[in-house]
Amino acid sequence: MYRSIEIVAADGHRLKAWRADPDDVPRGGVVVLHAIYGLTSHIGDVCRRWASAGYTAIAPQLYDRIGEDLVFPYDGEGPAAGTECYGKLEEPGILADITACAAALPAGAPRIISGFCTGGTWAWVAAAKQRFDAQVNFYGSHVFSLKLAEKPQCPTVMHYGDSDHIAPLADIEAIRAAHPDVLVHVYPGGGHAFFNPEQNRYHAANAEHAWVNSLAFLDSVLPR
Repeated sequence: MYRSIEIVAADGHRLKAWRADPDDVPRGGVVVLHAIYGLTSHIGDVCRRWASAGYTAIAPQLYDRIGEDLVFPYDGEGPAAGTECYGKLEEPGILADITACAAALPAGAPRIISGFCTGGTWAWVAAAKQRFDAQVNFYGSHVFSLKLAEKPQCPTVMHYGDSDHIAPLADIEAIRAAHPDVLVHVYPGGGHAFFNPEQNRYHAANAEHAWVNSLAFLDSVLPR
């Protein structure tokens, strides 16, 4: 299960987050960054899944810097409202919230940064500017268009679908070319948000494959 906690950033900002812990000594800790829809139940389920794999997971509600309890539906006006909210966030605040969540992970254990869609873009930035031991990135939406010059300072795996309308194959190949040390998986028949069972582009087989690949990647790059 995951539970609600409060995190205090270095600038005094208080934000909500979801946290899930494994039953045994954690193998590491993961900061999970949400997509444009906010801290949806899907992100809570992702935290729970990390915990069942042996990792403590914390997912900050980044929109708390704008207002309380901002979570948007996947259809109707939700995408536009979520995009507008994400556009109001500024890099110093996002990075401060990520830093505070990372500090709340188990001391001495490897730290991982992860994110979905726009959260994947900010996971990419955090991996370039902060200290993490690995990055697991799910369809970072604007890595190519806005953040390609940033270079992750930790081992990184990225997951994209070959039918992603936000990050088309040409953009994905450009990421590969610019960052040959980054492991990029492309899943056939996968659209944007293929990992999220709450969205209509969910692809169960690709989601499971991406999860297995993520855990195998961490097994290969993190100390035991």
